[in-house]
Formats: sequence, structure tokens, C-alpha cells
Amino acid sequence: MLSCEYIVESIDGDYAKLRRVDMPEEELKLVARALLPDTIAEGTKLKYEMLQYFIID
Repeated sequence: MLSCEYIVESIDGDYAKLRRVDMPEEELKLVARALLPDTIAEGTKLKYEMLQYFIID
């Protein structure tokens, strides 16, 4: 099962661009904000696990 961490690089309307922490050279991942926690902002660290995103410290 995939489990990884992302950082919110930018927010553009209904989408957010995420950078994978362990593979920063990869292309940014575009994710609909409806799939992310409501309280995200640029710089927020997220964990992706079991098809869900969670805010982590």
C-alpha cells in the first residue's frame, strides 16, 4: 500500500500542486482541493495513505 508525504507548493483555485517529500525532483502532482483537508495552505505537509490525505506536523 502506498504511503508518502507531500508539501503543498501552490494553490490555484480548485486545485493544489503537491511536491513529494522523498522524490523532490519529480513533477508536481495536481490534486483537486475537494480531496484535500479544508485547512491546507501553501507549505502544509500532508500524508497520503489509504486513498486519503491527512495534515501532519
